[in-house]
Amino acid sequence: MVDSRHILSLVNDAAARAERLHQGEAGEIRIGFTSSAPFIRAVSHTFSLFRQSYPGVHMQTREMNTREQIAPLNEGVLDIGLLRNTPLPDTLNREVILHEPLMAMIPREHRLAQKPVVSLTELAEEPFVFFDPHVGTGLYDDILGLMRRYNLSPTITQEVGEAMTIIGLVAAGLGVSILPASFKRVQMSEMRWVPLAEEDAVSEMWLVWPKHHEQSHAVQRFCQLLLLAARRD
Repeated sequence: MVDSRHILSLVNDAAARAERLHQGEAGEIRIGFTSSAPFIRAVSHTFSLFRQSYPGVHMQTREMNTREQIAPLNEGVLDIGLLRNTPLPDTLNREVILHEPLMAMIPREHRLAQKPVVSLTELAEEPFVFFDPHVGTGLYDDILGLMRRYNLSPTITQEVGEAMTIIGLVAAGLGVSILPASFKRVQMSEMRWVPLAEEDAVSEMWLVWPKHHEQSHAVQRFCQLLLLAARRD
């Protein structure tokens, strides 16, 4: 005969877990993010605060470029995505969490590194280190689109897959490049970050989620914390 106290314990445990799920204190949250997202203060702060505040929620994080996140978000494989501004299908919602300037990266001994600001025209005349077009990063279209608005086309001499590789190659003197200001947290003595003269040289980081998939309470809590942190910054 099954011990009634054991049954009662199981029922109580199930009820407690259901309540934790309802309060957003248990369960799982699946987050996709671009390589630049952790360099954004609001994002790194939210990851840390959420883990401390809700230790019962498992955070499954996946580093993916902007284009790679679209299908998993649509299919409900990801609950939310942190990605750069890019055309989105009607099935996805977005909220801007950061509007930041793009900045030039220049080897320290280069003549342009001594200037307080540089123009896109000046950068387009230099060997340019940039993303491989097949990688699928949103920054590829973002930055080249900016240069096309000024009828410019950079002389791309090195194509790589990661932003950190771009930073390393610029520091090694292989060329110049452009990245969002959030990457400025990476400081290397061999290169300088220099503001761009063009006022529309900006990029955005978005919080994106599927319209037709109901968000768990844990996901809602995370989004609330992130948007609050973004507004403060």
